[in-house]
Amino acid sequence: MIVSLPESCLLTTDTVIRSYLGTYVTKWKPPPSPLLALCSFLVSEKHAGDQSPWKPYLETLPKTYTCPVCLEPKVVNLLPRPLRAKAQEQRAHVQEFFTSSRDFFSSLQPLFSEAVESIFTYSAFLWAWCTVNTRAVYLRHRQLGCFSAEPDTCALAPYLDLLNHSPGVQVKAAFNEETRCYEIIAASSCRKHEEVFICYGPHDNHRLLLEYGFVSTRNPHACVYVSRDVLVKYLPSTDKQMNKKIAILKDHGFIENLTFGWDGPSWRLLTALKLLCLEAGEFTCWKKVLLGEIISDTNEKTSLDITRKICCYFIEESNAMLQKVSHMKDKEVALVNQLTLVETLWTEELKILQASAAILSNLQTTFT
Repeated sequence: MIVSLPESCLLTTDTVIRSYLGTYVTKWKPPPSPLLALCSFLVSEKHAGDQSPWKPYLETLPKTYTCPVCLEPKVVNLLPRPLRAKAQEQRAHVQEFFTSSRDFFSSLQPLFSEAVESIFTYSAFLWAWCTVNTRAVYLRHRQLGCFSAEPDTCALAPYLDLLNHSPGVQVKAAFNEETRCYEIIAASSCRKHEEVFICYGPHDNHRLLLEYGFVSTRNPHACVYVSRDVLVKYLPSTDKQMNKKIAILKDHGFIENLTFGWDGPSWRLLTALKLLCLEAGEFTCWKKVLLGEIISDTNEKTSLDITRKICCYFIEESNAMLQKVSHMKDKEVALVNQLTLVETLWTEELKILQASAAILSNLQTTFT
């Protein structure tokens, strides 16, 4: 047992309903989301300062966060394309969430002597949203009619949320209905005076940065994503069956989650490229490709050559981006911390690609 936190210590929507915000939440139409209730409570309690009974916990929380939604746009533009797109979607979502919640914030005016606009600012709301998004544990509640239909599954757990992530740790984390405590149990023992880690899940570095604001070095789940435009970058433009091949990959779920990892190109990536490299006379064998069958030595060699070219393209891109980030760190001193985070991500991706390149080189020797 690492931690056992009593239910009374958890900050949940039940906490909000029992508080001074409860009446405003239950009366608001349309019903607010559980997330809005938690964010509003955090902003309000932080504003209360010394008067807040949650002050000891609030003081343990980060003053700022490093999720992409909090990064400067010029820094977000330095992220790998797949992650950059998700980061921009995340930013748009949070901004829309804030804008659509302004009327609810205005309804809370009777609780404050200052104008609510000066309390529930975008920066304050963003801090609260990041607090819930990066630190909440999963805890399913009974669905109350005063909330929208969105799942009510978040709980903030003081002290417990100070535990850092390590991808190699095995733990069990859940609410114990018998003890009425949220418990974390480690699968292995911990040495005295050493930091105790937990695992947030088998996440790659894109997911860790997007949802938690950090990058894990030597993360066994880390990978480099291959987008559709890069997938077809080195294929012959004269292939008249290309559109059909792309359609087949789409229909069978082989157009996304194509990756390079520490152990080389993923089976999904190799399979997609084998299908795309089928010659005209082999096209009718596409089902066999998806089942993992070898069609011909030529198809195997051609697909490996294309995979190697894609890998080399990504290596060049990673080196170029690392150089760009390094130059920006010299000029943008105020953004050094954010840029260092991006630099770590690109460095990890470069290491993965170099490992994949070595594996591909060994695979190609069988066809020379």
